[in-house]
Amino acid sequence: MKKVLATSLVVILNFGVFPAHGATTLPPSKIVQYFEQAALSPSLANPAMIVIDRSTGEVVFEKDSTSPRKPASVMKVFAATATLEFLDPETRYATHLFSGSKSANLVLVGSHDPWLTATYKDSVSNKRAWIGNLVKKAIPVLKNSQGKAFQSVVIHYTGIFTKDADLIKSAFKDAGFKATLTPISPGDVAANSKEEIATVISPTVREMVEFAILWSDNNLANRMVLNAASVAGYGMSPLGVSLTIHDAAARLGVNTTGLEIFDGSGLSKEDRVTAKVVADLLQTIRDNPKFLPIYEGLPISGVSGTLEKRYLTTAPQAVGLVHAKTGTLDGTVSLAGYVDSADRQYIVVAIADRIRVGWTPTNNARTVIDKLFGKLAAPLSAPVVEPTSETSPSPTI
Repeated sequence: MKKVLATSLVVILNFGVFPAHGATTLPPSKIVQYFEQAALSPSLANPAMIVIDRSTGEVVFEKDSTSPRKPASVMKVFAATATLEFLDPETRYATHLFSGSKSANLVLVGSHDPWLTATYKDSVSNKRAWIGNLVKKAIPVLKNSQGKAFQSVVIHYTGIFTKDADLIKSAFKDAGFKATLTPISPGDVAANSKEEIATVISPTVREMVEFAILWSDNNLANRMVLNAASVAGYGMSPLGVSLTIHDAAARLGVNTTGLEIFDGSGLSKEDRVTAKVVADLLQTIRDNPKFLPIYEGLPISGVSGTLEKRYLTTAPQAVGLVHAKTGTLDGTVSLAGYVDSADRQYIVVAIADRIRVGWTPTNNARTVIDKLFGKLAAPLSAPVVEPTSETSPSPTI
């Protein structure tokens, strides 16, 4: 194992030794050289890649760019695009808990809030609505006239994800109640409810898109695009998600040949996308204000989100200059986004979905990709200001 690790590290270190460049854009020939070299790296195991000059749309380099690959969490860019295409970015989701018109009854009225979480830790760290907190607020109400808690409770609900309904049932069980959950139509809510116990309201769709992209939140990304599928009229199902994403791409004029979708998070190993389709989408949405939350949510190299701890040692010259969506799945490492290079910006997509499963191959692939993206990165040089009588320093007295 140590020998294999040492060999892999040598491959990475050898690949990463490039001549340094200043704050100028690399000539296309150099970009092709670096990417051709990376394409031969055993750590990437025959990846699909593409580089596009965003200002001109010119393809600077491509390798297997039309080969369908497993995208991992890069799929979230497509889910976020569909979400913003069909949902108002200022939409918030509310979940209301009422006491029931009958004893030991509750009514839970939701709007399929993607922000609800099942874990207390998540609620504290990310200020999300915790399902357990709703249960805590309901317990004081579930008492008979003598002040003793009921042993069982009936919860009528609407507008709640099935998984959340199951988690609510489990939370009541942990609190000592036998809970029976019964679906109810929105029209029957008023007749079955009494007083409001608690209400939780989500952040805006715009804020949730940024969060899902920044931290690669699988559940949040998938639930938002499920809501988009409902609004688009395709239904809240994997098929509905696929149709919604394809519809959104078609509206933007993006050719989706090779795009196969089974979820909005990229967790499915059946998902497929080509590097070219990813790049075309990134090119199309970059300057469209509707999709600005995607760019603003992209992790930044060495600075934020899932790229916060990357690039610091692998490509320090690129810290703050790569805005990209990460992707990791068993056997897959992907990165897709934008690289600032002096006076221009490149769209770069790399999908390595044929690597060996395990932490070491995954880390090696990430390192090679980070170094590769880093070769394109260069800060915009500040203009040189010649001293004048107004700007020259005063003599020391």
